[in-house]
Amino acid sequence: MKTTELRDMTLAELASRAAELSEELARMRMQLALKRLDNPLKARTTRRDLARVRTIMNEKKRAGAAEAAGAADAGTKKA
Repeated sequence: MKTTELRDMTLAELASRAAELSEELARMRMQLALKRLDNPLKARTTRRDLARVRTIMNEKKRAGAAEAAGAADAGTKKA
């Protein structure tokens, strides 16, 4: 999944996508341990996709916190 597509998603959608990728990665690790995984490279791409989703989630959370802090600062006046 491309980064631009992920940035268009909401936090709830990103959280559900992260959960899906995490479950998929767990299944792949189990298959890899049992030597039944057809394409071991797919585990690496899934792990990187999960990291990408989590990074964008954290960026959005920090941007929301910065906006809230900025709004609180704008409401108070300094003498």
